Amino acid sequence: MYEFSYTIKDPVGIHARPAGLLSKEGKKYKSTITVDKDGNPVNVLKLMALMKLGVKCGETVTVRVEGEDEATAGPAMEAFFKNNL
Repeated sequence: MYEFSYTIKDPVGIHARPAGLLSKEGKKYKSTITVDKDGNPVNVLKLMALMKLGVKCGETVTVRVEGEDEATAGPAMEAFFKNNL
């Protein structure tokens, strides 16, 4: 399992556009990718569930990548967060 924490820097948090981009990025990998806020993990492929987390700027989430391509998907998702969120 690959895991990292990230503090959201996007001024509006994970709203519709970034959630859509995150979901699209997650579809590139076979691993299961979850975003966890306050003990509530959500699969990145579940767009509405991502938006329901209500992640705001300055809040920290934990991202977990687990599966056959986690060694590739984990660092790629970490870079995605740093570049987009």
